[in-house]
Amino acid sequence: MFAPKVLPFLRHPLILIGSFVITLLAIVALAAPLITPYPPHQIDLTAILQAPSAQHWLGTDQLGRDVFARMVYGAQISLSVGFIAIGIATFIGLIVGALAGYYGGRTDAWLMRLVDIMLCFPSFFLILAVIAFLEPSLVNIMIVIGLTSWMGVARLIRAEFLRLRQTEFVLAARSLGLADAPLILKHLLPNSMAPIYVTVTLGVAGAILVESGLSFLGIGVQPPTASWGNLLTAGKETVEVAWWLVLFPGLAILITVLAFNLLGEGLRDVLDPRLQKRA
Repeated sequence: MFAPKVLPFLRHPLILIGSFVITLLAIVALAAPLITPYPPHQIDLTAILQAPSAQHWLGTDQLGRDVFARMVYGAQISLSVGFIAIGIATFIGLIVGALAGYYGGRTDAWLMRLVDIMLCFPSFFLILAVIAFLEPSLVNIMIVIGLTSWMGVARLIRAEFLRLRQTEFVLAARSLGLADAPLILKHLLPNSMAPIYVTVTLGVAGAILVESGLSFLGIGVQPPTASWGNLLTAGKETVEVAWWLVLFPGLAILITVLAFNLLGEGLRDVLDPRLQKRA
C-alpha cells in the first residue's frame, strides 16, 4: 500500500535532486559546530581578506573571519527563516481558506476581500514598511514574512474546499450529523493538501530570498550574526579585491532557492493528475 504511493516521488528526477540538495544543506547547517574549523565571529587581524586556501577554504573577510564558518552558520539562518516563516503563512492560510471555502456566503465574501486587500500591496514593499517600524531581528523577520505570505495558501484551500464540499463523502458525513470541525479537520483538509505541498515548497524559496534581500539592505539579520544577505552586503564593498566574499554567498542563495524550486516543480508534476494524463 505504501510503496506504490511513494514510488512516483522516488522516480522523479527533480524531486530527487531538490531533496538531495536540501537534505545536504540541512545536515551541514545542523552540524555547523562540528564541521567549521573556526568560530563564525572569531576575528583575526593577521588574516584579513585572504583568498581561499587550505587554511581558510572560502577565504576570509575584512576582519579576518573565516567565510566558510560564516556561510555554514548563515545556512542555519536562511533555512530557519524559510521554514518558520512559511509555517506561519501556511497556518494562517489554512484557517482563512478553510473557513471561506466551507461556509461560503458572507464569510467567504469578507475573507476573500481581506485577501484581495493584502494582494493589492507588493509583498516585499509591505514587508519593508512593517520592518521599518520594528526592531530588526530574526524573530521579527520570520513573523513579518509569515504574516504577509499567506494569501496564496488561503486561495488554494478555499478553491479545494469549494470543490470538495459538494462531493458524496462530505454530503454523507453531514447527513450522519458530523460536526463542522471534525469534518474539516479529518475529511476536507487532508484531501485538500496536495497543491499546498507545492506552494509551501516554493514559498520557502521565496522566504529565503526575502530574508536575503532584507539583510542585504541592512534591515534584516544584523551583524555580527552571519546570514547570506549581510555577507553579500559586506562583500560588495571589496568585490574588486575579494571576489570570494560575493561569489560564495551568491552561489549559496542560488543553489538553495533552485533546489526548493526543483522540488516544488517535481511535486507539482507528481501530484497534479492533469499533468500525469498529458504525460
